[in-house]
Amino acid sequence: MKKIVVVFLLSIVFASCSSKKVSTTVVDTSAYFSTISTERLKSHLTVIASDEMEGRETGSEGQKKAGRYIIDFYKKQGIGFPKGATSYYQSIPAVYLNAKRNENLSDSENIWAFIEGSEKPEEIVVVSAHYDHIGIKGGKVFNGADDDGSGTVALMEIAATFQKAKNEGHGPKRSILILHVTGEEHGLHGSRFYAENPLFPLTNTVADVNIDMIGRRDKFHEDSNNYVYLIGSDYLSTDLYTICEDVNKKYNFLTIDYKYNDKKDPNRYYYRSDHYNFAKNGIPAVFLFNGTHEDYHKATDEVSKIEFDALTTRTKFAFAIAWEIANRANRLVVDKTDEN
Repeated sequence: MKKIVVVFLLSIVFASCSSKKVSTTVVDTSAYFSTISTERLKSHLTVIASDEMEGRETGSEGQKKAGRYIIDFYKKQGIGFPKGATSYYQSIPAVYLNAKRNENLSDSENIWAFIEGSEKPEEIVVVSAHYDHIGIKGGKVFNGADDDGSGTVALMEIAATFQKAKNEGHGPKRSILILHVTGEEHGLHGSRFYAENPLFPLTNTVADVNIDMIGRRDKFHEDSNNYVYLIGSDYLSTDLYTICEDVNKKYNFLTIDYKYNDKKDPNRYYYRSDHYNFAKNGIPAVFLFNGTHEDYHKATDEVSKIEFDALTTRTKFAFAIAWEIANRANRLVVDKTDEN
C-alpha cells in the first residue's frame, strides 16, 4: 500500500514539473519575424508619407493627422498607452520648442505606446523614431518617406509584433516603450523633452533602439541594399554591441557597416538623431540607419523610392535587438563612458 502511495505522489510531482516546463518554454525570436509584414509596412508608409500629411512639420495639422493614424493603429492592435499616462500623447508646449532655437513652432506631441513586461515590468526598453519631417517649402510637400517615415512604420510593426507575442503568452520580460518623437528635424526636441520629463525613471531605462532612415541605400552600397549602419552600440555597453552582432549572425540578417561609428566621423551622426538624448544620460543606445542619399531632405523623398525588402529586413533586425535586450536574464551592463 505504501509503495502505491509513493508512486502516486511521485507521478503528481513529475506531472507538475513537466507542466511547469511547458509553461516557461522560451520562444525563439524568429517565431515572430513573419508578423512584420512588408505589405503592412508599405500600406502604413503610403499614408504616413502622403501629401495629405503635408510633410509632417512639427506641430502642424499634417503631423497631428499622422499621429492620429498611428494611434488608431495601436488601438486596433490592442496596444495601450503607458501606465501613469492619461493618453497616447506626451504634450510639448510651443514655448519649449521657440526656447531652444527661437523658432516659431506650434505645440506638438510625442506619441507613446506600451507593452508591459511579464517579469521585470519596471525595467524599460525604449524603441524610438521621429515622426516629424520638414513640411511644405516653396509650394512643394516634403513627404519624408525615408526620413523618417521608414522608422515610423517600423516602430508600428515592432509594437504589433511584441503585442502579438504577449497575446500568445510569450510577452517580453521587460517593458517596451514605443516612442514616436516630434521635433527631431529642429534639434531633437521631442527626445530631449522626454529625457528631461521621463514617464519612467531614466535609471530604470535599460536601452534605446533608435531607427532613423532604414528604407533606402546610399552611394556606398549601390550594388546591394543588404546592409545597415549601426552607430553607438559599443559606446556605453559591451553587452549591447555583442547583442547586435550575435543577433545579426544568428539570423543572417545583414552586413553591419560601422563606417559612421567612429567618434571622429565628420558627419557626427551619433549626435544627430534621437538616441543621443538617451546616451548622454548614460543609457546604452544603438542607432540603425541606411545613410543619406540624393533625396535626403528633398521633395523627392517619396514612397515610390523605398526599397521595401530592405525596410522589412532592417525592421526585423531592430525587433530582434529589442527582443534580446528585453528578454535576457540580466539588464545591459554600462561598462564604458561617452567622453564625446
